[in-house]
Amino acid sequence: MTSTMSIGEPPAIVRFITRTYARLVLAAFALVPAYLIGYLYFFQDRTLTFENHPFHEVAIAAATLEGLFVTYVTWQCYRSSGEPLLRWMTLGFLGFVLIYALHGAFTGLAHHNMWLFLAYGPASRLAMSILLLAGLLSYRRPEDPVERRAGLSYWLLWVAAFLIVDVLVALLAHSTMASIAPLRLMESAALTLSTLNIAVLMLRRIRSPLMMIYGISVTSFALSSLAFLLGSPWNHMWWLAHVIFASGFFCLSYGVVQAFLTTRSFATIYSHEELIARLADAKARTESALQELQRSNEKLEHLAATDPLTGAANRRHFIERVEAEMAHAQRDGAPFSLLALDLDNFKWVNDAYGHQVGDKVLKGFVLACLDAIRPYDGVARVGGEEFMVLLSRTSLDTALAIGERIRAAIASTTFASEAGRNVSITVSIGISQYGTDGDTIDALLRAADQRLYHAKRHGRNRVAAV
Repeated sequence: MTSTMSIGEPPAIVRFITRTYARLVLAAFALVPAYLIGYLYFFQDRTLTFENHPFHEVAIAAATLEGLFVTYVTWQCYRSSGEPLLRWMTLGFLGFVLIYALHGAFTGLAHHNMWLFLAYGPASRLAMSILLLAGLLSYRRPEDPVERRAGLSYWLLWVAAFLIVDVLVALLAHSTMASIAPLRLMESAALTLSTLNIAVLMLRRIRSPLMMIYGISVTSFALSSLAFLLGSPWNHMWWLAHVIFASGFFCLSYGVVQAFLTTRSFATIYSHEELIARLADAKARTESALQELQRSNEKLEHLAATDPLTGAANRRHFIERVEAEMAHAQRDGAPFSLLALDLDNFKWVNDAYGHQVGDKVLKGFVLACLDAIRPYDGVARVGGEEFMVLLSRTSLDTALAIGERIRAAIASTTFASEAGRNVSITVSIGISQYGTDGDTIDALLRAADQRLYHAKRHGRNRVAAV
């Protein structure tokens, strides 16, 4: 024996705990570099060094190439979406590459001019932190116009600005101000700006998936600046700072690539909760549209099967009903009959009173017929004043009685009053039965029409079954 349980929304406290747990896991992951920094700071000999110029040069060259690639991909995303955040991120990557590349290029001068070798590192991180903060502050602002995205002069102006920074850093390294203090000041400023970036992200409650990656990356940048401040050139903390920054850079580049492969925007990739909500909304709108489409289709089907003036079935729909009735009769042998009806002297009504009165008479005629027949029988308008009635499971004798009831109802009804005169009309009716008069639609219609003409020739206002 099995029992079923209804599955609904989990309790609010469970949702709160799971959300809190997910955020704590993300925070713990983002702070992994802090654990490594703490370990080296407290348990490692800070005098131990690893000075390897070729390794450093290769690492910086790889970082430069990777930075150029990410800059290009970010620029392509910006060109597509026009998102201001991506513009600032492009500039951040570009500025970092153009400044940081010299840190590797001057590795060989580490023993000749230490400040020239070291200064480009904090300068590149400071420039990048400033531009990323500007980008975050522009998050979800309106997209830039197309002409600005493609403007070469805009980007060349920024390239010139970064090259000026390179020159200023070189001048600083060769000046009397060259010392550890300006480097620490730049690194501290980069740490402060990256921390401010994280604070803005949290205060604005920006939680989309790509911005989560952005937050983890900026946290790594902040922690790398901290490690640089705690380390000394070539010791393990200094190398760890490089690794932490590279990890953040790789993480942010992953977010950029995801944007490139999807929406090419950081703002329009949704969290799981947003995606479920949007899917639910889309499903509701789709269901509503399907219901509206079904109603429209039903209305179209009704219009396609109905005479627009009288509301009776049209000829096409009537033929379809006769074909269906023939299929039933062939299966179970039950008879059915057709009535062919034609209003007597209807042209005279139109000529004497006008087509508006004639239309009123036609509508009244259909209503009178519906009152005289059974609910499951149908009336169809097959011509101007010509009508047909399908009598399901009805023999010729019963059809004759129903036809007589219709004739009498029409003859006793006043359809309109015009110019002090009552407008009345009569109807002639011919009857045919399936099987007796044939087993095809043409045969049945031909037989009913022949008897209708017989009724017309013998005085009108009568029913003919033979």
